[in-house]
Amino acid sequence: MKRYIAVAGNIGAGKTSLVEFICKRYNIKPFYEPNDTNPYLNDFYKDMRRWSFHSQIYFLTHKFRLHRELERFPGTVIQDRSIFEDAEIFAMNLRRGRYINKRDWQTYRELYETIIKDLTPPDIMIFLRCSVRSVRQRIRKRGRAMEQNIPTTYLRKLDRLYSDWFTRWDLSPVIEIHSDKLDYATDLVHQLDLLKKIEKFM
Repeated sequence: MKRYIAVAGNIGAGKTSLVEFICKRYNIKPFYEPNDTNPYLNDFYKDMRRWSFHSQIYFLTHKFRLHRELERFPGTVIQDRSIFEDAEIFAMNLRRGRYINKRDWQTYRELYETIIKDLTPPDIMIFLRCSVRSVRQRIRKRGRAMEQNIPTTYLRKLDRLYSDWFTRWDLSPVIEIHSDKLDYATDLVHQLDLLKKIEKFM
C-alpha cells in the first residue's frame, strides 16, 4: 500500500539521517530538499533582507514540483522537509523578522495557498524535536560553509515556530521524536524504538 511519509524539524535536527535509515530499512523512495540547487542560498545567508523573497519563491516552486513527483510515484515515499514547512516555518519567520516586506509576503502567501489546495497531505508526519544547543553543535560538526554563520537567535525562532505549528497540524497523524541523543546508524536500541513507533503506519 502506498504511503507518503514526511519528516519535519529544525535545521540540524537529524532529518536526513532519519530518512536514510528508513529508506534502508523499508527500501522506499526518498525525496530531499533542493538545497544544493538553490542559486539564492549563499546570497541569502549573507544578506537575508535582500534575498529572502527570492530564495523562498525558489523553494516553494521546487517543493511543489517535488510534491507532484512523489504523488505520481507508485510506491511509498518519504520526504525530507515538506512544502508546508517552507511556508509555515521558514517564510513565516522571515516575514516576522521583516526580511520579507508586506507586499512580497501577500504574493507569497497567495501562491502558497493556491498550491496546497490541490496537494495530497502526508499519511504520517514525523516531527524531530531537537534542542537549539544540539542543533548548533550538529551544524558546526557537518561543516556546511553557508550554515556556519546562522545566528543562534534565528534557530531559536525556528524552534518556536515548529512547536507552535505542530499544535495546529491536523492533516495527518504525528510521531514526535526527541532526536538530541538518537543514533539511527549504530545504536540497536534506538533503531528498535524508532521502528516500533513507525511500523504501524507502514
